[in-house]
Amino acid sequence: MKNIASNVFNSLSSVIDDLGYELYDVEYAKKQNGMNLTLYIQNKNDQPITLQDCEKVHHVIDKVLDEINPTNDEPYYLNVSSIGIDRPLKIDKDFNRCLNKMVEVKLFTLFFGKKDFVGKLISFDSNNITLQIGNEVLTFLRKDIALCKLYVKF
Repeated sequence: MKNIASNVFNSLSSVIDDLGYELYDVEYAKKQNGMNLTLYIQNKNDQPITLQDCEKVHHVIDKVLDEINPTNDEPYYLNVSSIGIDRPLKIDKDFNRCLNKMVEVKLFTLFFGKKDFVGKLISFDSNNITLQIGNEVLTFLRKDIALCKLYVKF
């Protein structure tokens, strides 16, 4: 199933890019209604994704998917969705987009007696991220982070 998702990602990235969007992730998974192929997109200009954006991408990629036949004629439901405001930060591009913004970090193990931190993302590299939490600056190994996402306060 992971091969199908990565094949679709590689096949559709440039098509979606040409439409003015970025393909963020592809998921191929069984849901209660059967197999679902879900593409998560974002606007290149960081504007919110609308229903019209999803429909536009769906219409174009439907034809391409028919040609590449990623599931070897096995039926699936095709979904195109926004990645959402609370999407995980995974790659450098995600971290760069969130520099100087408040992020939430959940660790696999305790760090100073806690696993959950909220602070301003002030820097990152391939191995670490650094947050400013109040007057304190803490650096976390990326390999120790279970989840990092933009902090959304309701």
